[in-house]
Amino acid sequence: MRRRDVFPLLALPAMAAQTPPPAQTAARLKQTVTRGVFGRNMSFEDTCKEAARQGIKGYDLIGPADWPMLRKYGLVPTMYQFQGSTIPDGLNAIANHAALEKSMNAAIDEAAANGVPSLITFSGNRRGMADQEGADNCVAFLNRVKAHAEDKGINVCMEYLNSKVNHKDYMFDHIAWGVDVMKRVNSPRVKILYDIYHAQIMDGDIVRNIRDNLQWIGHFHTGGNPGRHELDDTQELNYRFIARAIADTGYAGYVGHEYSPAPGRDAVASLRQAIEIFTV
Repeated sequence: MRRRDVFPLLALPAMAAQTPPPAQTAARLKQTVTRGVFGRNMSFEDTCKEAARQGIKGYDLIGPADWPMLRKYGLVPTMYQFQGSTIPDGLNAIANHAALEKSMNAAIDEAAANGVPSLITFSGNRRGMADQEGADNCVAFLNRVKAHAEDKGINVCMEYLNSKVNHKDYMFDHIAWGVDVMKRVNSPRVKILYDIYHAQIMDGDIVRNIRDNLQWIGHFHTGGNPGRHELDDTQELNYRFIARAIADTGYAGYVGHEYSPAPGRDAVASLRQAIEIFTV
């Protein structure tokens, strides 16, 4: 090889490092982030700037005080975690219904006025309650708010979480329970937040369950298992296959990255890798 042919080859890694990632305009899936994917060392504004630079569309679980910052960088506040909705104290307890109905209806109005497509809610913990009773109570509550959500065009997404590792006693810890609730409510604006990390721990069979139940799913979250770290070969989920499978269903909603970078990992590089996996 001639010496003059070597220099361009040596320059390639440096050039690649300086080249920004491609925008997601041609991708079939719209990707979002959560605060945790950036680790602890970046300011919120810097995370917004980096998310926008990498072609991310939105930011999940951010409240109204920070929505102007998102818009500054062209990001959508894609999922609103409103005041009054918590993991342990959710829709399965009738005692919570009056206060939650008031706060959820207000959050639906606020989301509609600010271009926020979805808000998050939770089943709540069992605390000795039978799953069927809890499901009945959730259905009763969601039937009370669904007309307002439909009128305003806002998705109410109940999150599917694991009760084995992270959220002991949480009621919506198996997909079948959540699908039963969704079928009985039967609203285009009441959906499941399907967190793939939690789903892997509790039910596995990720792609089959997504394909079988897509009509009831309104949002996805990602995370590696075990440990909820990067979406790579350090964990057991084949996210490239999962991403293609979701895209192949024609899913038009958002996929939010909610992993935490493993110790020693470069958070920006890890996000770039996650985006590339889901750019299908």
